Amino acid sequence: MQNLAFAYTMAPIIRKLYKTKEERSAALTRHLEFMSITPHISTLLFGITSAMEEENSKNADFDSASISAVKSSLMGPIAGIGDSFFWGTLKVIATGIAISLSKEGNIFGPLAFLLIINIPHFVLRYICLDKGIKLGAKFFGQLGDSGLIQSITQAASVLGLMVIGAMTASNVNFELTMKVGGGKIAESLQTYVDQIMLGFFPAVFFLVIYWLLGKKVKTTTLLLGVIAFSILVALVGLA
Repeated sequence: MQNLAFAYTMAPIIRKLYKTKEERSAALTRHLEFMSITPHISTLLFGITSAMEEENSKNADFDSASISAVKSSLMGPIAGIGDSFFWGTLKVIATGIAISLSKEGNIFGPLAFLLIINIPHFVLRYICLDKGIKLGAKFFGQLGDSGLIQSITQAASVLGLMVIGAMTASNVNFELTMKVGGGKIAESLQTYVDQIMLGFFPAVFFLVIYWLLGKKVKTTTLLLGVIAFSILVALVGLA
Protein backbone atom coordinates (compact mmCIF):
# COMPACT_ATOMS: atom_id res chain seq x y z
CA MET A 1 0.00 0.00 0.00
CA GLN A 2 2.19 2.87 1.24
CA ASN A 3 5.48 0.98 1.31
CA LEU A 4 6.98 2.69 -1.75
CA ALA A 5 6.21 6.13 -0.33
CA PHE A 6 7.68 5.12 3.04
CA ALA A 7 10.90 3.82 1.45
CA TYR A 8 11.16 6.93 -0.77
CA THR A 9 10.82 9.20 2.27
CA MET A 10 13.44 7.22 4.21
CA ALA A 11 15.89 7.22 1.27
CA PRO A 12 17.68 10.53 2.11
CA ILE A 13 18.49 9.55 5.70
CA ILE A 14 19.50 6.05 4.57
CA ARG A 15 21.98 7.58 2.12
CA LYS A 16 23.32 9.75 4.94
CA LEU A 17 23.64 6.99 7.54
CA TYR A 18 24.97 4.09 5.47
CA LYS A 19 28.11 4.22 3.34
CA THR A 20 28.05 1.01 1.32
CA LYS A 21 25.63 -0.01 -1.42
CA GLU A 22 24.83 -3.25 0.40
CA GLU A 23 23.85 -1.47 3.61
CA ARG A 24 21.67 1.00 1.77
CA SER A 25 20.01 -1.76 -0.23
CA ALA A 26 19.23 -3.73 2.93
CA ALA A 27 17.76 -0.65 4.62
CA LEU A 28 15.57 0.26 1.64
CA THR A 29 14.39 -3.34 1.31
CA ARG A 30 13.46 -3.24 5.00
CA HIS A 31 11.15 -0.30 4.30
CA LEU A 32 9.44 -1.95 1.33
CA GLU A 33 7.41 -4.09 3.71
CA PHE A 34 3.67 -3.52 4.13
CA MET A 35 2.77 -0.06 5.42
CA SER A 36 -0.56 1.58 6.13
CA ILE A 37 -0.73 4.73 8.25
CA THR A 38 -2.51 8.10 8.36
CA PRO A 39 -0.24 10.43 6.31
CA HIS A 40 -0.97 13.46 8.50
CA ILE A 41 0.87 12.06 11.54
CA SER A 42 3.05 9.50 9.78
CA THR A 43 6.06 11.68 10.59
CA LEU A 44 5.98 10.35 14.16
CA LEU A 45 6.79 6.89 12.82
CA PHE A 46 9.34 8.34 10.39
CA GLY A 47 11.09 10.03 13.32
CA ILE A 48 11.19 6.89 15.45
CA THR A 49 12.29 4.77 12.48
CA SER A 50 15.03 7.27 11.60
CA ALA A 51 16.33 7.15 15.17
CA MET A 52 16.41 3.35 15.01
CA GLU A 53 18.22 3.41 11.65
CA GLU A 54 20.79 5.78 13.13
CA GLU A 55 21.34 3.45 16.10
CA ASN A 56 21.62 0.52 13.71
CA SER A 57 24.29 2.31 11.68
CA LYS A 58 26.35 3.06 14.81
CA ASN A 59 25.89 -0.12 16.82
CA ALA A 60 27.02 -3.41 15.27
CA ASP A 61 25.09 -5.38 17.90
CA PHE A 62 21.79 -3.64 17.12
CA ASP A 63 19.13 -6.05 15.82
CA SER A 64 17.90 -4.55 12.53
CA ALA A 65 14.82 -6.80 12.69
CA SER A 66 13.58 -4.65 15.56
CA ILE A 67 13.07 -1.77 13.11
CA SER A 68 10.48 -3.72 11.14
CA ALA A 69 8.91 -5.05 14.34
CA VAL A 70 8.46 -1.59 15.85
CA LYS A 71 7.08 -0.22 12.57
CA SER A 72 4.52 -3.01 12.30
CA SER A 73 3.40 -2.59 15.89
CA LEU A 74 3.09 1.22 15.80
CA MET A 75 1.50 1.83 12.42
CA GLY A 76 -1.88 0.44 13.51
CA PRO A 77 -2.30 2.53 16.71
CA ILE A 78 -0.96 5.68 14.98
CA ALA A 79 -3.34 5.15 12.06
CA GLY A 80 -6.22 4.59 14.48
CA ILE A 81 -5.58 7.91 16.20
CA GLY A 82 -4.96 9.77 12.93
CA ASP A 83 -8.01 8.38 11.14
CA SER A 84 -10.28 9.10 14.09
CA PHE A 85 -9.10 12.70 14.39
CA PHE A 86 -8.60 13.75 10.77
CA TRP A 87 -11.14 11.65 8.85
CA GLY A 88 -13.69 10.98 11.57
CA THR A 89 -13.75 14.36 13.33
CA LEU A 90 -11.87 17.23 11.68
CA LYS A 91 -13.04 16.43 8.14
CA VAL A 92 -16.68 16.34 9.28
CA ILE A 93 -16.34 19.70 11.04
CA ALA A 94 -14.54 21.26 8.06
CA THR A 95 -17.18 19.93 5.65
CA GLY A 96 -20.04 21.27 7.75
CA ILE A 97 -18.51 24.76 7.93
CA ALA A 98 -17.61 24.76 4.22
CA ILE A 99 -21.13 23.69 3.17
CA SER A 100 -22.77 26.32 5.37
CA LEU A 101 -20.61 29.10 3.89
CA SER A 102 -20.95 27.81 0.31
CA LYS A 103 -24.76 27.65 0.53
CA GLU A 104 -24.72 31.39 1.18
CA GLY A 105 -22.53 31.99 -1.85
CA ASN A 106 -19.47 32.73 0.25
CA ILE A 107 -16.29 31.96 -1.71
CA PHE A 108 -14.50 31.39 1.57
CA GLY A 109 -16.39 28.07 1.92
CA PRO A 110 -13.95 25.79 0.03
CA LEU A 111 -10.99 27.78 1.36
CA ALA A 112 -12.22 27.24 4.92
CA PHE A 113 -12.37 23.50 4.28
CA LEU A 114 -8.76 23.42 3.07
CA LEU A 115 -7.50 25.60 5.92
CA ILE A 116 -9.30 23.71 8.70
CA ILE A 117 -7.88 20.42 7.41
CA ASN A 118 -4.36 21.49 6.51
CA ILE A 119 -3.30 23.93 9.23
CA PRO A 120 -3.43 21.24 11.97
CA HIS A 121 -2.07 18.77 9.41
CA PHE A 122 1.17 20.67 8.70
CA VAL A 123 1.66 21.72 12.33
CA LEU A 124 1.35 18.10 13.50
CA ARG A 125 3.65 16.88 10.75
CA TYR A 126 6.46 19.06 12.10
CA ILE A 127 5.78 18.33 15.79
CA CYS A 128 5.50 14.57 15.26
CA LEU A 129 8.73 14.37 13.26
CA ASP A 130 10.63 16.43 15.83
CA LYS A 131 9.32 14.44 18.80
CA GLY A 132 9.72 11.11 17.02
CA ILE A 133 13.42 11.70 16.32
CA LYS A 134 14.19 13.14 19.78
CA LEU A 135 12.27 10.52 21.76
CA GLY A 136 13.52 7.68 19.57
CA ALA A 137 17.17 8.73 19.80
CA LYS A 138 16.94 9.29 23.55
CA PHE A 139 15.17 6.01 24.17
CA PHE A 140 17.52 3.81 22.17
CA GLY A 141 20.57 5.70 23.36
CA GLN A 142 19.78 5.13 27.06
CA LEU A 143 18.37 1.62 26.89
CA GLY A 144 20.50 0.05 24.20
CA ASP A 145 22.63 -1.89 26.70
CA SER A 146 19.94 -2.72 29.25
CA GLY A 147 18.39 -5.69 27.47
CA LEU A 148 15.04 -3.93 27.39
CA ILE A 149 15.29 -3.42 23.64
CA GLN A 150 15.09 -7.18 23.08
CA SER A 151 11.98 -7.43 25.24
CA ILE A 152 10.32 -4.52 23.44
CA THR A 153 11.25 -5.99 20.07
CA GLN A 154 9.65 -9.30 20.99
CA ALA A 155 6.51 -7.59 22.27
CA ALA A 156 6.37 -5.39 19.18
CA SER A 157 6.73 -8.46 16.95
CA VAL A 158 3.79 -10.13 18.68
CA LEU A 159 1.67 -6.99 18.39
CA GLY A 160 2.68 -6.56 14.76
CA LEU A 161 1.61 -10.13 13.96
CA MET A 162 -1.71 -9.49 15.69
CA VAL A 163 -2.22 -6.36 13.55
CA ILE A 164 -1.44 -8.25 10.34
CA GLY A 165 -3.73 -11.09 11.42
CA ALA A 166 -6.59 -8.70 12.14
CA MET A 167 -6.10 -6.96 8.80
CA THR A 168 -6.15 -10.33 7.03
CA ALA A 169 -9.43 -11.26 8.71
CA SER A 170 -11.06 -7.91 7.93
CA ASN A 171 -9.70 -7.22 4.42
CA VAL A 172 -9.56 -10.66 2.79
CA ASN A 173 -13.07 -11.80 1.86
CA PHE A 174 -13.96 -15.29 0.70
CA GLU A 175 -17.37 -16.74 1.56
CA LEU A 176 -19.02 -19.86 0.20
CA THR A 177 -22.47 -19.29 -1.33
CA MET A 178 -23.29 -22.98 -1.66
CA LYS A 179 -26.18 -24.17 0.49
CA VAL A 180 -26.74 -27.42 2.32
CA GLY A 181 -30.26 -28.83 2.51
CA GLY A 182 -33.30 -27.74 0.58
CA GLY A 183 -36.28 -25.46 0.78
CA LYS A 184 -36.73 -23.35 3.87
CA ILE A 185 -34.18 -25.33 5.85
CA ALA A 186 -31.39 -24.70 3.35
CA GLU A 187 -28.38 -23.22 5.09
CA SER A 188 -25.25 -21.66 3.65
CA LEU A 189 -22.19 -23.89 3.87
CA GLN A 190 -20.29 -20.83 5.07
CA THR A 191 -22.39 -20.85 8.25
CA TYR A 192 -21.05 -24.26 9.23
CA VAL A 193 -17.48 -23.27 8.37
CA ASP A 194 -17.81 -20.16 10.59
CA GLN A 195 -18.97 -22.32 13.48
CA ILE A 196 -15.77 -24.32 13.20
CA MET A 197 -13.43 -21.35 12.70
CA LEU A 198 -14.21 -17.73 11.84
CA GLY A 199 -12.11 -16.40 8.99
CA PHE A 200 -10.93 -19.89 7.98
CA PHE A 201 -10.86 -19.29 4.22
CA PRO A 202 -9.25 -15.81 4.43
CA ALA A 203 -6.53 -17.33 6.63
CA VAL A 204 -5.93 -20.20 4.20
CA PHE A 205 -5.93 -17.81 1.25
CA PHE A 206 -3.43 -15.53 3.00
CA LEU A 207 -1.12 -18.44 3.89
CA VAL A 208 -1.15 -19.72 0.30
CA ILE A 209 -0.21 -16.26 -1.05
CA TYR A 210 2.46 -15.88 1.65
CA TRP A 211 3.90 -19.30 0.76
CA LEU A 212 3.99 -18.41 -2.94
CA LEU A 213 5.76 -15.14 -2.14
CA GLY A 214 8.34 -17.19 -0.23
CA LYS A 215 8.80 -19.24 -3.41
CA LYS A 216 9.72 -16.02 -5.25
CA VAL A 217 6.54 -15.93 -7.33
CA LYS A 218 6.13 -12.43 -8.77
CA THR A 219 3.45 -10.23 -7.24
CA THR A 220 2.06 -9.46 -10.72
CA THR A 221 1.60 -13.17 -11.34
CA LEU A 222 -0.12 -13.57 -7.98
CA LEU A 223 -2.42 -10.62 -8.67
CA LEU A 224 -3.47 -11.99 -12.05
CA GLY A 225 -3.90 -15.42 -10.49
CA VAL A 226 -6.18 -14.05 -7.78
CA ILE A 227 -8.29 -12.25 -10.41
CA ALA A 228 -8.59 -15.40 -12.52
CA PHE A 229 -9.43 -17.51 -9.46
CA SER A 230 -12.10 -15.01 -8.35
CA ILE A 231 -13.73 -15.05 -11.79
CA LEU A 232 -13.67 -18.85 -11.87
CA VAL A 233 -15.29 -19.41 -8.47
CA ALA A 234 -17.91 -16.76 -9.31
CA LEU A 235 -18.76 -18.46 -12.59
CA VAL A 236 -19.22 -21.89 -10.99
CA GLY A 237 -21.23 -20.35 -8.13
CA LEU A 238 -18.85 -21.50 -5.42
CA ALA A 239 -18.41 -18.09 -3.80
